[in-house]
Amino acid sequence: MLVLRRGCFRFLIIILLLVVAVIALQNIKWVIRTIYPIYYYSLIEKYAKKYEIDPYLVVAIIKNESRFNPDAVSKKDARGLMQIAPITGEWISEKLKITNYFEDMLFQPELNIRFGIWYLNVLKQEFGDNIELIIAGYNAGNGNVKKWLGDSRYSRDGKTLYKIPFHETRVYKKKVLRDYKIYTKIYK
Repeated sequence: MLVLRRGCFRFLIIILLLVVAVIALQNIKWVIRTIYPIYYYSLIEKYAKKYEIDPYLVVAIIKNESRFNPDAVSKKDARGLMQIAPITGEWISEKLKITNYFEDMLFQPELNIRFGIWYLNVLKQEFGDNIELIIAGYNAGNGNVKKWLGDSRYSRDGKTLYKIPFHETRVYKKKVLRDYKIYTKIYK
């Protein structure tokens, strides 16, 4: 009798797992969108359009920079959604003629997104459509990327990097590219 009950219990567990699997498969897009959410999309779309940057690249960068936390602060004091350093924020505010700028404005989602996407456009103008260089430049700075492109240890042709000397930037580039592909697939 006990063996029969155990067999029924196992059968019920298997049935329950199959039902859960079927429901999950029918709602796979919802499950994936829960793992890869997008917040602030109207702001991202607005400035991505203005500065001609793919909004899903911006979303992937924000996911990796701050996990969509507008109050995020890095160990190097970068701030907000797109992790803009105070010195970079000052420079961008001058270029965009933002009056009365102060560092804490970097915690404002709209300003932070605008600054980050504007800077991505600067990198795009410098590195063309080479998304890997744009991502590396966003993380390590365009000066470092230009230096690496001129160094035969990292670039064979002066146009692409086959090796990135900064471990953090290598990992960052891989994660952003992965997330960019995922966001493009599930939301486009």
